[in-house]
Amino acid sequence: MNSSIERDTAATFQLIDQLDQMLTEREQRQQTRATKVSETPSNTPSTSKSKSKNRAANMAALQQLMDAYPSVFDRNNMRPLKIGIQEDLIADEKVAKNKIKRALASYVRSLNYIRSIREGVERIDINGQPAGLVTAEEALHAKNKLRDINKQRRQQQVEREREERMSNKLEQLLEKNRKD
Repeated sequence: MNSSIERDTAATFQLIDQLDQMLTEREQRQQTRATKVSETPSNTPSTSKSKSKNRAANMAALQQLMDAYPSVFDRNNMRPLKIGIQEDLIADEKVAKNKIKRALASYVRSLNYIRSIREGVERIDINGQPAGLVTAEEALHAKNKLRDINKQRRQQQVEREREERMSNKLEQLLEKNRKD
């Protein structure tokens, strides 16, 4: 009986050590992230509230482009844009320059837009007319970008699942210690 208790105790202490190490690593990662955020320039949004405001402003600017150029900016039918379309939009003066930059950045970073970049697909100008073709190099760049985004998402998912498991193990250990 004593050897069974000793084994359980040893296993508990081993688990505590592992959890302690995992928590220490997690705290170090969080400190590293916090340091990186605090080192960003003051004009870079670092809070979730700022990010939400920024996202809302991006969406509002994009909506203005969609309203001004419905044949070009369509979330349901994203097509590759002409190289240099930003200058054309600025020259057309239907939307403010700062809004154009914000909206274009948001639009071309979307997964659906990146997916639309395939070799041989026609690019469109501000009138929705053909304006060149997507090259093999551009298509490869888009494909690599999608791969990187998916890889990053998988890594984030693995990290979330790992932290959840760690949290569950800690809860179980605390519950077990409360009973003892």
